[in-house]
Amino acid sequence: MKGMKGTKGTKGTKRDKAFDHSGSAFDSFLEEEGIRGEVEAVAVKRVLAWQLERAMEKQHKTKLAMARELHTSRSQLDRLLDPTNVSVSLDTIARAAQALGKRLTIRMSDIKVG
Repeated sequence: MKGMKGTKGTKGTKRDKAFDHSGSAFDSFLEEEGIRGEVEAVAVKRVLAWQLERAMEKQHKTKLAMARELHTSRSQLDRLLDPTNVSVSLDTIARAAQALGKRLTIRMSDIKVG
C-alpha cells in the first residue's frame, strides 16, 4: 500500500531488515520452546478441517449425511472437523476426502537449514 512503511514500495530500508518475515527466527523460537512439531500439526489440521468443511458446503452435504456416508457418528465427524484435534488418523481423513470426491496427498520435504 502506498505511504505505509515496510511495504513493497520501501524495499531495502532499515525497517524492512528489522522485520524480515522469512520465518527462521520464529522457527527457532518454536524449536527452543520445544513446540514446533505441535504447532505444525495444529496448522496442518486447521487447513485439512477447513478444506473438508469447504468441500462439504460446496456439495451441500450436511454433517449428518457425511457421518452416515463414513459409517461413523456425528460426534466423531465433529472431532474430524475440529481444527485443534490432531489425533485423527490418516485413514479417517483419507476416507472423508474420498467421500467428498477428493484425494488426500501427503508430502515430506527437507528442512531448510541456515
